[in-house]
Amino acid sequence: MSIKERMITAFREANGGLFSAVEKADVGSSYQEMEKQGVALMGWADPFMPDFSLPEHIEKATMDAVRTASAPHYTAPVGDLDLKQAIAEKLREKNHLEIDPERHVMITPGSDSGLYFAMLPFIGEGDEVLIPSPSYPNNMLNVAIMGGKAVPVPLKEELGYQLEEEELERFVTKRTKMVVLTHPNNPTTTVYNRKSLEGLARFVVRHDLILVCDQAFEDFCFGNEMITPASLPGMFERTITVFSFSKGMGLSGYRVGYIVCDDIVMDSMFANAVSVLGATSTVAQKAVRAALENTEFMKEFEKAFDFRRKEAWRIFNSIPGIRMQMPESGFLCWVDVSSLGSSTEIVRYLLKEAKVSVNDGINYGVGGEGHIRIVLGVYKDNQKVVDALERIRSALISYKGA
Repeated sequence: MSIKERMITAFREANGGLFSAVEKADVGSSYQEMEKQGVALMGWADPFMPDFSLPEHIEKATMDAVRTASAPHYTAPVGDLDLKQAIAEKLREKNHLEIDPERHVMITPGSDSGLYFAMLPFIGEGDEVLIPSPSYPNNMLNVAIMGGKAVPVPLKEELGYQLEEEELERFVTKRTKMVVLTHPNNPTTTVYNRKSLEGLARFVVRHDLILVCDQAFEDFCFGNEMITPASLPGMFERTITVFSFSKGMGLSGYRVGYIVCDDIVMDSMFANAVSVLGATSTVAQKAVRAALENTEFMKEFEKAFDFRRKEAWRIFNSIPGIRMQMPESGFLCWVDVSSLGSSTEIVRYLLKEAKVSVNDGINYGVGGEGHIRIVLGVYKDNQKVVDALERIRSALISYKGA
């Protein structure tokens, strides 16, 4: 038996790009190599990449933190208390959650690790997890690694990708343990409305389930009401919410996220944090603390992303056969190219003909085939983004199929 055959299924079947080509932008190093060839990298959700975009006060806080005696040393694995107190204020004002920073918050080295750790206490061999789909690929991958079964619940494009309580009921079984929700949705950008979330809450309570909610894209919702499911009646004690400083604040490289949940769950997480997560960077925690103190810089980010989503909507809906709903949040767009053929072939074509790298919708689960995800948040210069979108437009108009 080879060493590969000794691996668990999720790892044995995974492709990291060392022995064969891989489509995902966040696997392997070849993706960044494309930039050197003049390719616009519009498949990595890292705000303003690769340009410098660090606000001055956060840059200063970073340098000040580097020069302190604590810089090369650990903080507690559960996170710096000063940062957690600032987060508690943010949660009260923005998310309508009244929490104790010492009992209900844990800092994590990014929200991806936070998402994994949020699911880990509950999912074992054979447990089923409902995932409204299309959805963030890690939602499915995490379940597989843990030995569970990801069960996609299809979202309907014609309903704006909103949740349907009746659809959730169709897929629940005696083995269902959890619902994982990315809210706002990645890749569709959907901000789930009150009807959707109240129906979800009823469903979760009725079947005595756990809800894990990833709110990485919560910061920019362009007038759509952003409701935190944990704030709904009866939901805090059964919801683990994952937050990020990467998207709205553009601090992806700092790798700081946080988990919020009831202290009964958090107590067990505290006990296991050092074994799974370690401690988040001491310097990075001090920097994001400064970001929370002064969030004015986010207004400039929001203005840029608002302009770009409107330009994308204008450009793509001018292409015969192409459909795109107006993005409701963040800095992504989700484009229906199904009338032209295979999204996989179209992604390859755009890389060659338009010199733009985008994401194949097939990676986002059920409902993803025939779509492409484009990250509008790259580059500081709006015009560079528009120019890349226009190249995509010209290429799609000329596309003849494989």
